[in-house]
Amino acid sequence: METKKCPQCKNLILKTSPTCLYCGRPNKFITKEYVNKKWSKDNNKDIFDYFFINKYFIFILFLILTVVIIIFN
Repeated sequence: METKKCPQCKNLILKTSPTCLYCGRPNKFITKEYVNKKWSKDNNKDIFDYFFINKYFIFILFLILTVVIIIFN
């Protein structure tokens, strides 16, 4: 893995790390897009709602299928 020196404390850190492990200085240039991608509640909510609705849909279909099988046997 590639390392570089932190400009503030001069310790070696990975190039891929977001902050220095020793002093906490950000390693990457923090932009509004970066913050929104990491901390946006809307992005996580959409994914959660999608899986949550699909689980209930599959459960309801399974329940209906089970009832139909029981009735017609």
